[in-house]
Amino acid sequence: MAPDTDHEVVVRPACDEDVVAMVGLLAVGSLVEGKEDRRDLAPYRAALVEIAQGPGGVPVAEHKGVVVGLCQVIVFRHLQSRGALCAEIESVHVHPEMRGQGIGHVLMRCAIERARELGCSRVQLTSNMARPDAHRFYESLGFVPSHLGFKLALR
Repeated sequence: MAPDTDHEVVVRPACDEDVVAMVGLLAVGSLVEGKEDRRDLAPYRAALVEIAQGPGGVPVAEHKGVVVGLCQVIVFRHLQSRGALCAEIESVHVHPEMRGQGIGHVLMRCAIERARELGCSRVQLTSNMARPDAHRFYESLGFVPSHLGFKLALR
């Protein structure tokens, strides 16, 4: 992902040195208390290594040298649409104190551009029903609430 310096923001692929900040962002942005474990970083580090082997990735947004945002781009092949590639954007988080400054827009533009570079026919995402501000944000980027999502927890 090419760096984007809008609003003094640099978007780049996450690296191992970012894990502490990334887990902190996931924890502060979670709707479920205790879902993330800042004390045990090994699973996050292992996940980042595995994710980096695929075509998507985890872009992080830095502001003045501090990681203040992240998301995950997951690329998969569809059977439908003539076997088209599709990108799913997950785990979009910008530090609450940094929201409203355009950082999320820069981060998402870079994630969308990555999907475009990879030849994806579309980008999709889900957003928790409890996050109306996020819904407005995604709509401002051109996303359309076209489907109803369902989840089934297995653990």
